[in-house]
This record gives sequence, structure tokens and C-alpha cells, in this order.
Amino acid sequence: MNDTLSVKRVTPVQGMITSKPVALARRKSKVSRELNAVSAVLAREITLFFKSPGTIIMSLAMPIIMMGMIGGNMMQNMSSGLGFQLGEFMLVGMLVNMLFMTTTMGMATLVDDHETDFNQEMLVSPVSRYSLVVGKILGASFAAIVSMAGTLIVGLIMGITLHIGQLLLILALSPLICLSGGALSMILIGLIKSKKTANFAVMIITMPQMFLSGAIIPISNSHGALLVLSRLMPMTYCLDLTRAVVYAGTPEYNSVVMFNPLINFAAIVGLTMACLIIGTYFFARTEKNR
Repeated sequence: MNDTLSVKRVTPVQGMITSKPVALARRKSKVSRELNAVSAVLAREITLFFKSPGTIIMSLAMPIIMMGMIGGNMMQNMSSGLGFQLGEFMLVGMLVNMLFMTTTMGMATLVDDHETDFNQEMLVSPVSRYSLVVGKILGASFAAIVSMAGTLIVGLIMGITLHIGQLLLILALSPLICLSGGALSMILIGLIKSKKTANFAVMIITMPQMFLSGAIIPISNSHGALLVLSRLMPMTYCLDLTRAVVYAGTPEYNSVVMFNPLINFAAIVGLTMACLIIGTYFFARTEKNR
């Protein structure tokens, strides 16, 4: 009795058709894993924010110092002959400044995570380091949005208000602004591992931007070294883009906005991507070499 062994052949076309659903499923699984990582880091940062009363108080108190004292003094002494309302100009500028500054300062907590080895625990997980960094930036931006509320309250006390539509436009741009600020701070965090030094370094890159990027002082007539520095600062383009959407269709637009919104958007994306790639590389390398 002869047994016949039958072999089922699979043509290359059939193999390709079969592999496509598998590849698609793997791709979806990877995307889902990365999104879960971002969500987990974001949730952790929000939880830590609510467990830190000092951070909440600072998020609300800083606008009083920046907007109330500095802005109020400028409104009383420098508001004439500008061609636009300095109060509204500063309120928009301080909203963007608080988003940028608070996110940048919040990223300094990566140094605390470095000291507790939490960073290494995250980096050994099977997810992209960029997902971890983006989750951290989004978590820091939560405190930044809270600081926006403090700025609006101070502005209301000073008699400066914005329409609800303008506020919604600023809120829509807030993720881009926070991502830009967080990406810039990643370069410092990737190079500095001392908490005291990191906090000082973050202040060094945030405070000058408040004055040189046009948050409270118009910079349309700047020249020389001040012009060069302002053009190198990401917050300059974040501010100008925000003012472009807030002042769109108003007579003050040409007096307030410096660049085309598309130029601002391209500059923000380019600077953010460059800072994010360079900063994340330094951050991951430092943690790996511990």
C-alpha cells in the first residue's frame, strides 16, 4: 500500500495577501502601544500636579507678578502712541508666555525622575523614547493651561478682556506652543543632570524670551543683536502666530503682526522638530550611559 504525501503550495501572491493583514495588525498594535505610553506619562504628570499645592499656587501667582506688576506699570507709562491697545497686546503675549514658560519649567522635573531612576525604567520599556518625551511635555502643558486661567483673572481685574472666540483660538494653538517650549527645554535637560543647575538654566532661556520675543514689549523696530536673538527664539514665532489669529480682520493687525502666519507656523514646526530630536537624543544617551 503506497501512501501519497500531498503538499499545498502557496503562491507568492497568496503569501503577500496573507501577510498584509498581519503587517497591518502589527502596525496598529505598535501605534496603540505608543499612544498608551503617552497617555500613561500624561496621567502621571497630571496626578503629580494635583498632589503639589506649591505648583498650583505658583501657576496662579506668576501671572500676578508678570501681568499685574510689570504689565500694569507699562500700561501706565508706555501705552501712548502705539497704534493699538497695549493692554490687549500684553494679555495675548502673557498668555503665550505662561504657556511657554510653565511648560519649559515643568520639564525640569525630568531631573527628579533621573535621580529616582524613573527615567531608566521608562526607557527600558518597549516604546519609543519620543512617546515618553511627548507624554512628559503634554503633562507639563497641563499646568501651563492652568496658568492661563490665572493670567485671564489678572487681566480681568486690570480691565483687559478677550472675546470667547479669541480665547478658543489661543486654546487651539496651546498644544503647539507647549510642545515648542517643551522641546526647547529638552536640550538643556539632556545635558544637565543637577536639579539646581537645571532650574537655573531653564530660567535663563525663558526669562529673556519674555522680553526679546515681544510678549509685553513690541519688537517690530528691534535691530542689531536684539533682532538676531529675537529671530532665534521659538516663542517669537509662537507669539506672532497667536496674535495673527487673534487680530485677524482688525485695523491693528499690521501694527501688531510681524510675519505671515504660514512663516510663523513653518518656523515653529522646524525649530520644535530640531529641538525635540536633538534634546531627546541627548536625554536618552545620558540615561543609557549611567
